[in-house]
Amino acid sequence: MGRRGASRVALLAALAAGGALVAMGLPGTAGAARIDSVNGRPLPAASAPRAAVKATADPFVVMAAGDISTRCGASAGWACPAERTARLVEAADPTFVLPLGDNQYDYGTLGSYERFYDTTWGRFKSITRPVPGNHESYDPAGSTSGYRDYFGDRATPDGTTYYSYDRGDWHFVALDSNLSMADISEQNAWLENDLSNNSRDCVLAYWHHPQFSSGSHGLNPLSRGVWRTLYAHHADLILNGHDHLYERFAPQDPSGDADPEGIREFVVGTGGATLRDFVRIVDNSQVRRERVYGVLKLTLSDSGYQWGFVRDNGSVTDQGTANCH
Repeated sequence: MGRRGASRVALLAALAAGGALVAMGLPGTAGAARIDSVNGRPLPAASAPRAAVKATADPFVVMAAGDISTRCGASAGWACPAERTARLVEAADPTFVLPLGDNQYDYGTLGSYERFYDTTWGRFKSITRPVPGNHESYDPAGSTSGYRDYFGDRATPDGTTYYSYDRGDWHFVALDSNLSMADISEQNAWLENDLSNNSRDCVLAYWHHPQFSSGSHGLNPLSRGVWRTLYAHHADLILNGHDHLYERFAPQDPSGDADPEGIREFVVGTGGATLRDFVRIVDNSQVRRERVYGVLKLTLSDSGYQWGFVRDNGSVTDQGTANCH
């Protein structure tokens, strides 16, 4: 049995021992809604079986960044970093936009979302598939209250702040790192169930807090449990924010050991908030950009992906291609 097989067996045994897979009312069961793999609209779970025959799709574009909107809007023009990165998104004409958390500073209230975020990245609301960050949890009205009110069903398509959806041969998993991501947690049990029922060959997961980063928030083990689950299911990509910089890692395992069959992580906290510097260079870090605003552009095909980090001046400072596992 290979390393991944052993990892998966151990994970399933741990989950079973904790009773995490037993009758938890997990999203995706009766009464829940999923996002349709063709146009992203919620459909009854019974109408979107996960074992459906896959259709070959043309390559499509996804734009992603976290740590986006401060207290400026589109009316400020080039002086507002979130407006500059929004123009990059607009020019790319993407299929999906992925805000990677801390989408609105300093407190993710509904009023702040409507006054600032809505004028920049809010222009792509209809194609946005968001996740919350810690600043969304600072809302005086209640943790993620403004975030959920602003994005509506897009924030909780399955009734929770973590969910999944499909496009072509890609399976997307949006997770909430404000909640427990431990091996024995409701969110990780949901993830194991979701990935066990996935029929797509390529998997992209995203949430706010990175496990690996050379920034001040790096090497945070809170997501180790979901990393193990994603690794056991041969996921391809993980996108995070939180550190206000850009970093690309070589494929690695959940312990941070280089592994050509591992997961490639991107940290893209460059959407518009105040930028920060690298603190220490961690293992497997391949490319780093600091003090630069920009957006990660992914072009996804049925067999792999192309990436490019697009700066706010339009230049591409990191790019490459890879196949899915």
